[in-house]
Amino acid sequence: MNAKYVITGLISFVAGAVLVAIVGISVAPGMMINESESLYSYDDTVEIIQTEAEALGWKIPAVHVISNSVASGGYDVAPVTVIELCKVDLAGQILSDDESRVVSSMMPCRIAVYETSDGNVIVSRMNTGLISKLFGGDIERLMADATSETEQILGTVLPH
Repeated sequence: MNAKYVITGLISFVAGAVLVAIVGISVAPGMMINESESLYSYDDTVEIIQTEAEALGWKIPAVHVISNSVASGGYDVAPVTVIELCKVDLAGQILSDDESRVVSSMMPCRIAVYETSDGNVIVSRMNTGLISKLFGGDIERLMADATSETEQILGTVLPH
């Protein structure tokens, strides 16, 4: 085999790997988080999400008004609330299996509602549908179910 072809092949391979890495690093953050503009005011969005979640059988272990927490440190920021959601049936299936429990660090599901400097209300959440594919099996199925139901809850405040 000609050394010229081997060197050209190696250079092409390394260049391709570097290009894929650059594209991946550039695109991945935008794929990991889903953001959508709410149809409602900040307060109404937070309230509607909680009401709809409870109506669909989700528990709300905590609501964190992050903007209030940082205000105590002297920062004046626009309103930000993080709503924790837990679907007991799905969480129970994940937590009852040693192999599935690995995703417990992402539980409960979290939805952030925040107001931008121009007054828009944004609903932000992790793209758990995409992340679930990395795990496969029961974790993928359970996280896909949680994602579907979470998006159903958010459908009450987001444009269709």
